[in-house]
Amino acid sequence: MHASASPSTITASGSTGSSGSGSGRFRWRVVDIVVASVIGVASGLIFLLWNIGYLGPKAILEPLLPGLQGLLDGPWLFAGVLGALVIRKPGAAIYTETLAAVVSALVGNQWGGFLTIEAGLVQGLGAEIVFLIFLYRVWNLPVAILAGAGAGLAGAINNLILWYAGADATFTIVYLLSAVVSGALIAGALSWFLARGLAATGALDRFASGRERTERV
Repeated sequence: MHASASPSTITASGSTGSSGSGSGRFRWRVVDIVVASVIGVASGLIFLLWNIGYLGPKAILEPLLPGLQGLLDGPWLFAGVLGALVIRKPGAAIYTETLAAVVSALVGNQWGGFLTIEAGLVQGLGAEIVFLIFLYRVWNLPVAILAGAGAGLAGAINNLILWYAGADATFTIVYLLSAVVSGALIAGALSWFLARGLAATGALDRFASGRERTERV
């Protein structure tokens, strides 16, 4: 989409069920890149806090049932879903989630730079696939929850391969389910409400996600 758009273009792109055709609807504008980058960097700072904050809950959940620590994965998954809900362009989920992981990796954490960025890419891809399935046209709460669950599933599979190789069936099933639930609720539902909250402030009026708020009034 060009930086300046006609009213008809705005109406078409602002509707979740619109039939607007052509590549313009999917073209990234400068404002898309800037806002997606802000979301990614801000999310990365939250990741940094959670890199330390999750240790306490983890110490409680692990003894209760091995694999239950997957419930703590959600705060590392929300960047991609939130970015996609705001930007509504192909690649937004991958871009924002990976950028958040890059911020976490650059500052430093216990998992190492390469594996942190790789995890962000995989998690973003998990969310991106869900939005792709709906052809980047449906941005409601159920789809956001599915995208969060997709990010959780992709991240959990990645962690099982890299960090929990050889885990037994019980751990694997519990961890997968826990990560999916955490992704659905925190990365999915919470991100959807956060995007709506941002739209209500008028901060997203240059995006379809913000214009929907105006059209409802």
